[in-house]
Amino acid sequence: MNLEILDRGIEPYQVSWEAMRQQTDQRTPVSPDALWIVEHPAVFTLGQAGKEEHLLNPATKIPVIRSDRGGQITFHGPGQIVCYLLLDLRRRNMHVRALVDLAEQAIIQTLKTLDIEASTQPKAPGVYVDGRKIASLGFRIRRGCSYHGLALNVAMDLDPFYAINPCGYKGLIMTDVERELKQKTDDTTALMNYCRRSLLQSITELLAAR
Repeated sequence: MNLEILDRGIEPYQVSWEAMRQQTDQRTPVSPDALWIVEHPAVFTLGQAGKEEHLLNPATKIPVIRSDRGGQITFHGPGQIVCYLLLDLRRRNMHVRALVDLAEQAIIQTLKTLDIEASTQPKAPGVYVDGRKIASLGFRIRRGCSYHGLALNVAMDLDPFYAINPCGYKGLIMTDVERELKQKTDDTTALMNYCRRSLLQSITELLAAR
């Protein structure tokens, strides 16, 4: 099954979101699926049913955008890898739960190659390292197709997460790959590039194995 991979570089959240919706609306039964890798400038996003009370500092200078994805509030910013999964779930005979499981497993596999042991938590989508959240998920399904996706914290300024209840959970501690590495590195560019490659490979292989 065809799978296009596109690195969109650094791009404002609104631009990526509008492009995803447009591509999903214009899909046909033979349109290829796609994985988009992107890094966003600093932005808070609220899910479709997200509660504004989880934004603890409404006077923040960081833009706040209400999106149509699932989930509550999160932060996107430099040093975070965002991967959008634009998949025809009906064609792949996938349910939403299988999509979430696949995304979480791909992240866990990527982290394992860096000797970081990660896991999921019941009723709290995402990936965690000893209770600290290192990756978040949020999808939207339209016309049997998925868009939005996952965000893996790699080497970022985590301070903005203190201005929110991440994913709607008060007191949730966020972390990133750089902080969890047993052998530290000063080359964050190489770390970002490695995580991009590994994450895409894991997602691609898991999709192919279905």
